[in-house]
Amino acid sequence: MTDDKRRMTTDQSINFDERGLVTAIVQDSATQQVLMVAYMNKESLARTKETGETWFWSRSRAQLWHKGESSGNTQRVVSIAIDCDGDALLVMVEPRGPACHTGERTCFFRSIEY
Repeated sequence: MTDDKRRMTTDQSINFDERGLVTAIVQDSATQQVLMVAYMNKESLARTKETGETWFWSRSRAQLWHKGESSGNTQRVVSIAIDCDGDALLVMVEPRGPACHTGERTCFFRSIEY
């Protein structure tokens, strides 16, 4: 499908799971590198759209969190796309610092032997 034929969709097209969450894959818009995977609920998605920066739902803390809230490593949202099944979001960002809480640029810095 060409760029001019892409379909716009609404939040109603998102298939949130039984916990009210959807997987969010965060990718650097300039390098295409996958930076992190997190989860969004309706409120974190709404805040992301309102502020232009990423917000997620922390499953471990059971609360909303603004990426970079304590570190300053925020992510400016360039675009948000939904997959064909409606159960995953691709969030393209301009990162302002490392994405990983360890200080690494991406959360995917470890390799698995195969």
